[in-house]
Amino acid sequence: MSAVAMQTFVFSAGAGFAAFFVFQSMEKLWLFVPATLFFIFFFYNMLVNSPKSKISALQRDIDREILFAGRFLLVKLYSGRPLLNALNDATKSYGVSSKYFRRIVNDIDTGMSIEEAIEKALQDTPSEKFQKILFQINNALKLGIDITGPLSSVLEEIARAQKSEITRYGKKLNSMTLFYMLIAIVIPSLGITITTIMLSFASVNIGSTTYIAILGVLILLQWAFLSLFKSIKPAVNL
Repeated sequence: MSAVAMQTFVFSAGAGFAAFFVFQSMEKLWLFVPATLFFIFFFYNMLVNSPKSKISALQRDIDREILFAGRFLLVKLYSGRPLLNALNDATKSYGVSSKYFRRIVNDIDTGMSIEEAIEKALQDTPSEKFQKILFQINNALKLGIDITGPLSSVLEEIARAQKSEITRYGKKLNSMTLFYMLIAIVIPSLGITITTIMLSFASVNIGSTTYIAILGVLILLQWAFLSLFKSIKPAVNL
């Protein structure tokens, strides 16, 4: 809560400060009105969206490494290691996913069966890909069949899905780059240049406030595009 409040204060203070430059002809006391409104708006949105964004970030972190963690587990099983030993080895392997493997091992150490521990991990993890791996392992245990076959199949499925994600990302990146060059670079630079020249011929003086406002809009536009590029990147180790 305190972290959200601090981030909200920074955003609202910056937005209120920018509003002051836009409405600088008004009394300085009015600065607190937009700052307060921005604080309420940012605080509500960040408070609501913060848990969702953290869960989404955790999912992406797991998805980014789950293929390698699954293959690590598969290699251990192919080498003849028992499942519990392989899971214990996986706790020392890959980042976020290793924490879930550690939880499974800890639950087993406290008296749970392997099936119950994996079932619990299935409910806890936000990653659908990790859920598929755990489901196949758990299903094989319940059926009493070799785990390596179902695990290998689901890892191949995840690998194909990641290749498709990379292909789609390449197509999106090409179109987004063109759109970014047009909207964020070409149009603003040409528009400002042509407008300045035309206004100078018309003997219209452009105040510093206008330039500050334009600069603020361009900064927000650049930030929006950077966030958009980051959001479309697939959760894959490229």
